[in-house]
Amino acid sequence: MKLEIKNIHKSFSGKKILHDVSFTVTTGKAMGFLGRNGAGKTTTIRALMDVFKADEGHFLIDGKPFEPRKFNIGYLPEERGMYAKEKIMNQLVYFAQLRGIKKAQAKASAEYWLKRFELDYAKNHKLETLSKGNQQKVQIAQSLIGDPDILIFDEPFSGLDPVNSQVLKDVIREKIEEGKLVIFSSHQMTYVEEFCDEITLIEKGRIILSGNLDEIKNSMGKSKIRLKSANVQNGELKEKIQNLTSSLDISEDKKSLIIQLPDNNNLSNFLNQCLKAGIEIEMISPYQPSLTDIFIQKVGEEHA
Repeated sequence: MKLEIKNIHKSFSGKKILHDVSFTVTTGKAMGFLGRNGAGKTTTIRALMDVFKADEGHFLIDGKPFEPRKFNIGYLPEERGMYAKEKIMNQLVYFAQLRGIKKAQAKASAEYWLKRFELDYAKNHKLETLSKGNQQKVQIAQSLIGDPDILIFDEPFSGLDPVNSQVLKDVIREKIEEGKLVIFSSHQMTYVEEFCDEITLIEKGRIILSGNLDEIKNSMGKSKIRLKSANVQNGELKEKIQNLTSSLDISEDKKSLIIQLPDNNNLSNFLNQCLKAGIEIEMISPYQPSLTDIFIQKVGEEHA
């Protein structure tokens, strides 16, 4: 399947929230939909789910108008929406039935996911009796019941400890490999990098970046290298290299120096200069920015 979000506009009380939002999601490739709080992620998702209508634009699935009610969609919202004082199994079946899943299938699927998340002991417990992390697992189970074709996860790792995070990672990878259409939204960039082939970055209701994550990293890391010395610490190393040539843009992180080579500076010539200056090179590699670096840079450019 291919889901196309095309030229979506949305206003509330005369205030424009979404401005010509467009991006594409395909099965087997998770899309990381990223943005700061209030950037427009939830508004876009709610318009997609037909919670309210977009003012302009279209949602298409394989080239045809997307009608959410005709698809089995698993949605995990960031805000918890289940009932604290109701029994877990009862409400899992209830929410599944609201999505058009038959009661027997819903119960069997709920049993499976509760067992998968090690919560089968709690199926007749009230939700409020569980820890925050276990409540999150119940909400995740709710989104997975009935084997949805489309999965939308908004901050799925919130409240999960490392063991349960690993269980969820395994589940998400399975769903991607099964060819499900997955939209993944999180402020925890390391998780997005683990799962997402594509990213879309929204800021102030506008898409400011969208595409293949590896290609974006390669493009933004162009002409930059990582360099670490075996005999000189980063601070001193930076000073030594700047003494070799003042035209270099040099920054650093915990791993190494990050050096922007000018277009006219040949890498082999630069390395020869380092060796002549007595710098023993422990590591050199092409630089790829992290997703956090990309996010901060692009949002900063938008504000500038």
